[in-house]
Amino acid sequence: MLQWFTSGVAVLVALAAIAHARRLARRLDKLTESYWELRYDYGQLRSRIAQLDPSGPGREAPVQEHAAESQTAFVPLSSLKR
Repeated sequence: MLQWFTSGVAVLVALAAIAHARRLARRLDKLTESYWELRYDYGQLRSRIAQLDPSGPGREAPVQEHAAESQTAFVPLSSLKR
């Protein structure tokens, strides 16, 4: 009798675990889909901003880049060792 009771409880626990795992799998699918939608929207917005303001945040104006390039010079390591 005790073995039947233990087996029944084990089956019920297993069914509950399967149901819980399926709910978590559906939730993970929804979260993954939301993540990729947000990444896509972020990329779209970023490209729109780049089209509107090419010298936006994190980018220097082309005039400043050319000025910085003209001031830097190559120094060979052999001249530093002397």
